[in-house]
Amino acid sequence: MSADPLHRAGTPQRSTTSPPPSGSGANAIEVRRSARRRRTVSAYREGDRTVVLIPARMSEAEEQRWVNVMLDKLAAQESKRVIGDAELAERAERLSGQYLEGRARPNSVRWVTNQNTRWGSCTPAEGSIRLSHRLQGMPEYVVDYVLLHELAHLLVPGHGPRFWQLLEAYPRTERAKGYLEGVVAAERLPHLPGARGE
Repeated sequence: MSADPLHRAGTPQRSTTSPPPSGSGANAIEVRRSARRRRTVSAYREGDRTVVLIPARMSEAEEQRWVNVMLDKLAAQESKRVIGDAELAERAERLSGQYLEGRARPNSVRWVTNQNTRWGSCTPAEGSIRLSHRLQGMPEYVVDYVLLHELAHLLVPGHGPRFWQLLEAYPRTERAKGYLEGVVAAERLPHLPGARGE
């Protein structure tokens, strides 16, 4: 009998890692099959990867379907979670290190409720960054983009070529900009009576 907890009755747990489907927030997906798991499927984030736990007997098609279901479920849970100012500051530090070589060092990062026409703002002289409360509940990659955008302004004022060059390193820049443009466009649509079951 094997002492390895990942084995049971001689049946190994199989683990596969793959790139995420378009639209997911993680960098990689790891599927772990277990002979001990009979019917349930679960998933969680582990650093920059998503781990999906499934029964060993599942077919490849069932695996793919459940991976998509669990990614959607995790994204929905994360969109409901509101992060505080302390976590926002930690994210800013992480993003600066990952994409700006740690050069952008804000003194304060916080949510504000008085920005209804812009997503974020910064005051380079004070090293302060403010994000609109309207971003709360949006996908993490969108919040990260706005945060990174403001971090870049601590290094380069204005929106010239040097500024956009800093944001080129973030792989979801265009996607996040498109998301925010869609939100703005939706807000400008006329609200027709009866459109939402009124």
